[in-house]
Amino acid sequence: MGWWQINADTLAASRFVVSPLAETISSLNSLETGRAEHPGDRAWLDAHVPAYRARQTADPIAARLVPAALGGSWNADFLTPTPMGEGTPSFEEELIPVRGTSPERARADVEVSVGGTLPALLNRDDLPQRAADVLDWVWQRTVRPDWPRRRRIIEADIIARTGQLSQGGWAAALSGLRPGMRWLGGSRLQINAHDYPPKQLAGVRLLFVPVTQRTGWVSWDDDAQRYAVVYPCSGALADAGRTRVPDSLGRLLGPARAAVLVLLASPKSTTQLVALTGQGLGSVGRHLKILLDSGLAARRRAGRSVLYFRTDVGDALVEAGVFIGG
Repeated sequence: MGWWQINADTLAASRFVVSPLAETISSLNSLETGRAEHPGDRAWLDAHVPAYRARQTADPIAARLVPAALGGSWNADFLTPTPMGEGTPSFEEELIPVRGTSPERARADVEVSVGGTLPALLNRDDLPQRAADVLDWVWQRTVRPDWPRRRRIIEADIIARTGQLSQGGWAAALSGLRPGMRWLGGSRLQINAHDYPPKQLAGVRLLFVPVTQRTGWVSWDDDAQRYAVVYPCSGALADAGRTRVPDSLGRLLGPARAAVLVLLASPKSTTQLVALTGQGLGSVGRHLKILLDSGLAARRRAGRSVLYFRTDVGDALVEAGVFIGG
């Protein structure tokens, strides 16, 4: 199995970060495979896969490059650069390293990804530009229009993970972060089930990067001393980001309050609800008070946090609204 030995200082200084490029790479992978790993992905794929396939058909180099670079046991490194982890870089800023990759390195990375000889069609100097163009297309057409919602889900996941960290330590926050990953103890983090040599992480920047799609990977930049784990947001949060508020429930409670009630299918803090709904803290607080007073929601303390959840009455109301709303 592959694992990292992480010293205490590196672990203490690690960060959860938002990466528009990682979200775009994850979405590119979903578009390429066409598989709906999550029920909520089906509508998104149906809306965008036809245009993506038409785009790739018109560019046979990109059509061969994407599955070669992302379809092997290891992603082509130049296509999945390690996030910067500083400030809030834009997608365009994060794309610069992809465009700036040397042709030699891009060809070598694809060879590693395919696990053999570089396909003849890809033995060319414009692979970095082709890859960057595909990523830009995916961002502009399929991710950017939905980025505010996606970012709220990502931020809510970060809030949930940091809450787990404060209550149960790194073992609670990192175990199950992505398939094959778990905290082994002794400062060891298993990153996957592959038989890779262990890596010593000391004096480096360690980043954890959530994405809304059901894909993940690890990457590192030895020159910049940055390591990253890209992982899918927890199922409950991904579900919440795609949950539709039934029309009848929205008319009864008001769309904003109904959205909060729907999200309380699993316990959430006010901070998570703010991140997921895009509503202000004051508005979420008022909705929660009314839901509590009416018996539709309840609350409990978990460590330092107060979590809100639906009561049986709240569940019945939402279920009735889903049935009536069709």
